[in-house]
Amino acid sequence: MRAIVFDQDSAFRQAELDEPAPGPGEVAVRVAYAGLQWGDVMLREGAFPVPRPFVPGFEAAGRISAVGEGVPAARLGEPVAVLATGGAFAQTVVVPALFAVPAGELALTAGAGAGWSTPTAYDLVTEVARVRPGDRVLIHGAAGGVGTMAAQFARQAGAGQLTGIASTPERARYAEQFGYDEVLLRADFPAALGERRFDAVLDPVGGRTRRQSLALLAPHGRLALYGVIDGAGEPVTADTTALLMAGQSVLGYSSNLLYGTRPEALAATARAALAEVAAGRARIDVTALYRPDELPRAIEDLGSGAVLGKALLDLTGW
Repeated sequence: MRAIVFDQDSAFRQAELDEPAPGPGEVAVRVAYAGLQWGDVMLREGAFPVPRPFVPGFEAAGRISAVGEGVPAARLGEPVAVLATGGAFAQTVVVPALFAVPAGELALTAGAGAGWSTPTAYDLVTEVARVRPGDRVLIHGAAGGVGTMAAQFARQAGAGQLTGIASTPERARYAEQFGYDEVLLRADFPAALGERRFDAVLDPVGGRTRRQSLALLAPHGRLALYGVIDGAGEPVTADTTALLMAGQSVLGYSSNLLYGTRPEALAATARAALAEVAAGRARIDVTALYRPDELPRAIEDLGSGAVLGKALLDLTGW
């Protein structure tokens, strides 16, 4: 099969590899589209180790082409959205059957675009920050994959005031279409908020932004952490007694961790989130399609912030 490999010299190259076969409890999926995400940028930058050559790609959509032992043969040919730990930038990817989520009538572009960001956003809103009707919600990274989906899920949960933070005016304007009451620039954060306080804050940034977000919590407020984009080298401490007296919570979330520790829970979240999209209550904005040979440029565009919306690799021509 054709695949893209991340090689010893940190370059992406097309290669011919053996077709993988599903083991017990697994399925093989013929990939139509693969989603691009921040993990691809981190991989290129050497942020996490992988055995090389490595086939990247962490999300995709296509049809099940083979099933392993214990998986019903009736799933053959089923359109699915895929969550993977690698291997999706290839004609065929093998994943646990749980993480080949039925896509039904949903377009395969939307299925690939859902990726990890859609279930992450759904869990952050419904399970971690526990957004309830009337809540005042602040979302950092408002224009990103998680931020755009979280805004829509927060609206569905009844959020009363929805404020986003974005890095540039262009990204702020883009984010506004997803249900925010206002989107402010990070350069104006937190001064532009004045004395306002929030019942829920979603923060993938870390560092100084995290300390400032903690100070913006209302009584009983929840700060949901799901990344350290800018603050990896800047630890943040909290006064647990002060949190106790204010009834406040700081909660961490990692969908990657759930994939290994509570796979059934993450798969259930992925199904529920995809159902919201299929029902038209949330939308995935696919804005860019790249050919396999354009992957280096696609990752460069993503890392520089040039991509607004979801970018996909189109593998239908392979």
